[in-house]
Amino acid sequence: MSALGLQIPRWLVKLGQVGITLGLLALIWRAADGPEAARSLAASHWGWLSLGVILLSVQTFLSALRWQLTAGRLGIELGTGQALAEYYISQVVNQSLPGGFIGDANRAVRSRGQGGLVAAGQAVVFERLTGQMALFATLGVSFVATLVVPGGLEWPRWLIVPVALFLMIGLCLPLLVQGAFYLPGSVGLAARQIRASFLQSVAARPALTRQILLSLGTTLCNLAAFAVCARAIGVDLGIAAIAGLVPLILFTMVIPISISGWGLREGAAAALFPVAGATASNGLAASVAFGLVLIATVLPGFLLVWVKPPAKLHETRQKTPN
Repeated sequence: MSALGLQIPRWLVKLGQVGITLGLLALIWRAADGPEAARSLAASHWGWLSLGVILLSVQTFLSALRWQLTAGRLGIELGTGQALAEYYISQVVNQSLPGGFIGDANRAVRSRGQGGLVAAGQAVVFERLTGQMALFATLGVSFVATLVVPGGLEWPRWLIVPVALFLMIGLCLPLLVQGAFYLPGSVGLAARQIRASFLQSVAARPALTRQILLSLGTTLCNLAAFAVCARAIGVDLGIAAIAGLVPLILFTMVIPISISGWGLREGAAAALFPVAGATASNGLAASVAFGLVLIATVLPGFLLVWVKPPAKLHETRQKTPN
């Protein structure tokens, strides 16, 4: 990374992300009544938390199937067990290191043997993108529905404008991408090739139905897992709040300025829970519970790394075409 021609060491960037994470958590702890949130966590119901682990485990399995489908359409054949193991390992890396995408990049490198690094990278990016698209669609539908139909969720004025702006930007992005197809030279050619790969792996009719079902499944599991974590600390979010507010909370996790979204997610939850009639401390406690459940869910990945070290999983590199 560089700024004004100066090279910034990567370790310094990572250290900055760690500092941002700790600083955000400390700030939210003070602003959202951290001691009360800690008491809620201490009294949380283990049955609901266990259900959260199950839901996120199902989400991981469905995500692995989605990656297997996407990669297969691009000429990279993955067994179900291999796809699931690699997905767990990538989650371990994403949860352990700043940024939240290093594990996905590593997953692409480790699966590049059959189709090459470009196809492997596209498979990983498209798989993650379809999941975000499903979450975005859920937010858009719930936002419009709760604005039109009274009695579900009362959006405060300070929140309506930024959410509407976020949705409009998201809807406009495909149009901006479409414009890249008409650029001259290598840029336009690369854009058209990426579009062709996306259509082949995600939007083509033989795969589209499965892609939609798998992405809806992962979205529902993710939203339900956050909802049961909130239930574990005594907050019963309604359907409208789960569909309208939780996606906003989860979207903060993709902003690569902290460790796996910690701090950003808690801040969003503390700010948005009062919209659903709860307190900021409830939001902080629910978000921390969700983060801890997420860590518990990726524990099989740690076991896989221990049983089958990464060096043994790099054997496919030997088959990589020159």
